[in-house]
Amino acid sequence: MTTPPATGHDTRPTRRGSRPAVVAAALAAVLLGTLGNVSAAPERAAEQPVAADCPPALAEKATCYTGQDANGAHYAMAVPHRWNGSLVVHAHGGPDLGDASDPARSTEDLERWAVMVDQGYAWAASSYRRGGYGARMAAADTENVRRLFTERFGRPERTYLHGQSWGGNVAAKAAETYGRRPGAYDGVLLTNGVLGGGSRGYDYRVDLRVVYQYYCHNHPRPTEPPYPLWQGLRPGSTMTTAGLRARLEECTGYASDPADRTALQQRNLDDILAVTGIPERTLESHLRFATFTFRDIVTHRLGGRNPWSNRGVRYTGSHDDKALNAGVERFSADPTARRDLSWDSDLTGRVPLPVLTLHAIDDPTAFVEHEAAYRATLRGAGRDRNLVQTFTREHEHSALSDSEYANSLAALDSWVRTGRKPSPRSVAASCAAFDARYGEGCFYDPGFHPAPYAAKVRPRPGGLAWPVMTAAQERAWSRIEGVGIAP
Repeated sequence: MTTPPATGHDTRPTRRGSRPAVVAAALAAVLLGTLGNVSAAPERAAEQPVAADCPPALAEKATCYTGQDANGAHYAMAVPHRWNGSLVVHAHGGPDLGDASDPARSTEDLERWAVMVDQGYAWAASSYRRGGYGARMAAADTENVRRLFTERFGRPERTYLHGQSWGGNVAAKAAETYGRRPGAYDGVLLTNGVLGGGSRGYDYRVDLRVVYQYYCHNHPRPTEPPYPLWQGLRPGSTMTTAGLRARLEECTGYASDPADRTALQQRNLDDILAVTGIPERTLESHLRFATFTFRDIVTHRLGGRNPWSNRGVRYTGSHDDKALNAGVERFSADPTARRDLSWDSDLTGRVPLPVLTLHAIDDPTAFVEHEAAYRATLRGAGRDRNLVQTFTREHEHSALSDSEYANSLAALDSWVRTGRKPSPRSVAASCAAFDARYGEGCFYDPGFHPAPYAAKVRPRPGGLAWPVMTAAQERAWSRIEGVGIAP
């Protein structure tokens, strides 16, 4: 089978420099125990951090390190020459697909978020022990890299979690799982985060998968072996991202000039976009996720069981809604599969730390309504007092302004140090000082409030209450042998 490239929520960093080589190191003591409910025991000793090349932007400002932890996860670290004593632990997005840990992922993310090191913070990130879905596994590997940093460089004065895209889900899960441990974490920064969790956070991609097939009939084609669309892609298929792209173009002409599309292609495209609410510019990436990452979740992580449903969903916005709803494929979730995906990735809202979020209002990948889901989740747990949400008028998912990243981290740090909770307006007002240095702009909209998640993503029957998984459910499910997604 041809393995497609990364097909997760975000792309790799757009600002590239040299790719540091991973330097082999002498074996060190095995990292302490297992983490949370991820129970796979380490099979090797962890490598101590070893000096490596820094990204060009940090070459004269920091010392960088790489290594591999006891579970096989590659990691990168950076300590600025003028370290302010605090640490940012970063959770990357995706999920990337593949069987092994990618040593380049954390070093590329260091290049992308070099602004945090430039601001004086040490930085550490795991590439996770394998590709594919697994929020708790990724949270455990994120906690692992924090422990490794502390063992090598001492306990920081303060430690902050940062996650972007799917990494926002991972960081939020890490905060709930490890944030109660004294001295572990002091605050959380979530940027363009996928905060609706796994069991509801991908419903719009479920809808895309079935609506696309209704109009296009080529994924699979009538001449190909059939399979239920909730699989994303049948096991053993050799389809590549290029092949999927060709089918999307064949049906919709999405990559062609509108003048070159046939009338049928234009109508197919218009109907798919209108019904799903997915922006045209990210249609392909969403369909990739609903193909390759769905296959990873269903086939590789849930043993072929279906965690999704579209029963009771009425699709609207097409040129013929009656025909669409009569003809679209319908299915119901396997309760154990839904439970396992929920336990792995849904959030209880029981976060004991200050949480600051930053989200582009026009994020075309992780819709801004994820923030409404997260606020409702914390409110349902009685923890929304720990949350400040900020929004910007940007249109990107994978990269926001460095001025805003620096400003957000400073606002969180001030909140933690002083106990004075900022407001969206005060965060917006403080950005100009950072923009004077980075010059990438401050685009805050302090008066913005996202619509409820259900206003963007059609809820399934009974799917309006938050949190999706309560703390009581989490405790009960934790006692079920084999619950969740194996690391």
